[in-house]
Amino acid sequence: MSILRRNNVRVTGAATGRPVVLVHGFGCDQNMWRLVEPFLAEDHPLVLFDYVGAGRSDLSAWSEDRYSSLDGYARDLVEVCEELDLRDAIVVGHSVSAMTGVLAAAAAPERIGALVMVCPSPRYIDEDGYRGGFSAEDIDELLESLESNYLGWSATMAPLIMGNPDRPELGEELTNSFCATDPDIARVFARTTFLSDSRKDLETVTVPTLILECEQDAIAPREVGAYVHAAVEGSELVTLDAVGHCPQLSAPEATASAIRAFLSSGAR
Repeated sequence: MSILRRNNVRVTGAATGRPVVLVHGFGCDQNMWRLVEPFLAEDHPLVLFDYVGAGRSDLSAWSEDRYSSLDGYARDLVEVCEELDLRDAIVVGHSVSAMTGVLAAAAAPERIGALVMVCPSPRYIDEDGYRGGFSAEDIDELLESLESNYLGWSATMAPLIMGNPDRPELGEELTNSFCATDPDIARVFARTTFLSDSRKDLETVTVPTLILECEQDAIAPREVGAYVHAAVEGSELVTLDAVGHCPQLSAPEATASAIRAFLSSGAR
């Protein structure tokens, strides 16, 4: 099966330059990057794709066994990079895909030369000495609600994840994105996401890394950004003047500006 067709890969932007791979998070697809694309496309080739099970990917390629761990999603990313023969690429991963980028960089260091983590979280569940933002009971309830009524869960959770209640169209877009995902696939990805613990994986990061957080984020509070920054030696932490968990939609210019500044000066 063609990797490019399997993952609905799209290459756009500049004909030359260091490639940038934009990687979406849970319940989303590559369309979530459309407002950031124009700002990055001027100077960089851009690679966008959908994880198997998301967007316009080939759903027949999905298997619960592969995508029950973040390694399966990291393999998608690595295989796209290999198929396009990318070298020294910058991987921009949103939410859980920040950790997918970490795994992919460790697996294919010749392909990935820098990371941008947008609202990352290596672990969502609180633990002694660590605040992820949710108790174990919170996550159990979240997953139970998702599994019993995925469409209802999406309509309730998406606006909370997006934040920005004064801009309801943003929450509606995320709701529609969630609802477009096959519920069985979404259940597996949700468990993979919210039960993951990638804190030890942060120790493997040796490439230049930018961490973007929002001033207020119900999914990844600022304590998480501080934790990731401390765990990744030499990383840069930027707090965006933005609210919510999806600044590429709610504050695309600020998000793109921070990424461009990093690409210009700090990505080597």
